[in-house]
Amino acid sequence: MASEIEISPADARKAPGKEQQAAGVGILLQIMMLVLSFVLGHVLRRKKVYIIPEASASLLIGLIVGILANISDTETSIRAWFNFHEEFFFLFLLPPIIFQSGFSLAPKPFFSNFGAIVTFAIFGTFIASIVTGILVYLGGLLFLMYKLPLVECLMFGALISATDPVTVLSIFQELGTDVNLYALVFGESVLNDAMAISLYRTMSSVKAQPSGQNLFMVVVRFLETFVGSMSAGVGVGFISALLFKYAGLDIDNLQNLESCLFVLFPYFSYMLAEGLGLSGIVSILFTGIVMKHYAYSNLSQSSQRFASAFFELISSLAETFVFIYMGFDIAMEQHSWSHVGFIFFSIIFIGIARAANVFSCAYLVNLVRPSHRKIPPKHQKALWYSGLRGAMAFALALQSVHDLPEGHGQTIFTATTAIVVLTVLLIGGSTGTMLEALDVVGGDNDSPLSSVGTITNFDGNNGYIAPPYNEESSSGNKIKMKLKEFHKSAASFTAIDKNYLTPFFTIQNGDEDDEAEPFTSGFHGQNRYST
Repeated sequence: MASEIEISPADARKAPGKEQQAAGVGILLQIMMLVLSFVLGHVLRRKKVYIIPEASASLLIGLIVGILANISDTETSIRAWFNFHEEFFFLFLLPPIIFQSGFSLAPKPFFSNFGAIVTFAIFGTFIASIVTGILVYLGGLLFLMYKLPLVECLMFGALISATDPVTVLSIFQELGTDVNLYALVFGESVLNDAMAISLYRTMSSVKAQPSGQNLFMVVVRFLETFVGSMSAGVGVGFISALLFKYAGLDIDNLQNLESCLFVLFPYFSYMLAEGLGLSGIVSILFTGIVMKHYAYSNLSQSSQRFASAFFELISSLAETFVFIYMGFDIAMEQHSWSHVGFIFFSIIFIGIARAANVFSCAYLVNLVRPSHRKIPPKHQKALWYSGLRGAMAFALALQSVHDLPEGHGQTIFTATTAIVVLTVLLIGGSTGTMLEALDVVGGDNDSPLSSVGTITNFDGNNGYIAPPYNEESSSGNKIKMKLKEFHKSAASFTAIDKNYLTPFFTIQNGDEDDEAEPFTSGFHGQNRYST
């Protein structure tokens, strides 16, 4: 006992220093990988090497570091340095990525294709989730793959249906793809993250409390989560717009305070939704959309520049770190590679579900659109091909390890990791070739893509953007009538926004917006949304 008393103080004095040194080395290693990823990504863009996109480069860097750690027999220490937890993922990495997705939406192309985007993102994601879950369940019954219960298969279908085409969109931007195709891919990826996480959490609650559950209650619970989270996000966005309109923070000595408050509102929205038992990711997404549309124009010009640069910066850092960690995780974690059949058939089933999503939704959209606005087959194929899986699917799969017992979550996590890697490396690397084969790049596109989520000079009549909906094109069947009613409701919202919401929540409207946001010229003006 005496010797223990004598040794303990020495150990206590040494331990903090060693822990601090290990933490410093871990942070240094992460910074080095981030720097290398950004530099390598820049070189690849300059050299126009599309076969290795930036996301693929980041993933490969993490994979190489993980392999070297295993070879050098330092796996335990490096694992301790990273100390990566899903709480860190959900609280610090995903929120800026999701908020930037909503904040960087280009209003005019987004709302011009709003009906199609909502159809793909909500109805299409629901179709993809259910089709994937049922196919995986049937595959287990037929002994083609590892068998999981139906609810767990639906949870897997929900999490894997979240697309993250950051790699595809960066190549779309470089090659000058049609602005409407870009808007559809980007808009779907923004909204289907919210849809996927709501579906996953709904199925997770059904798994936790299976007694007394029926289809009606599942739908009600999903609607409560999705609509409640969306309402919280929209409400926080409107409150922020009113604050910046009437608080008078745009004078010189208060602009730092203005910028700080603008940065804090998204996290306030996220934590509010989480505290209410809703989805913080859904909430922060809609906060980003509303704050960009209403609150952003109430800021001073210096605060606008800061906000745009700040959110783009932290989003880029978080996205890059996610792909680095995914590569690192492949080499360091213990995966259930024994279930190779589950991975193989899951990839096939995901492709089938993605096709059911894209082509069925495109058919519905084309029913209501006049001939000159229909989504052409080559754009439908590009939409199907661009369904990569990324940060959101990885994060939900990481959560499933704790949500599902008996190693089922580990099986899903391994399969999701493999699917993310394969789609990022193979599909991401072949996107340029695919776009050229489908002939959807260059040509007569007069509206080049200037940045991710930002499209300039949209007023040209290219692609399938056209004048307002022509009622005479309807054949009169019931489906077309329902879709026409939805189109009219979207047009009514546009009128309400232009005549009431924008004047109420913003200092400037109409042509003055162009002066407030010179780098988004072409988005605003008298005809803000062409429907």
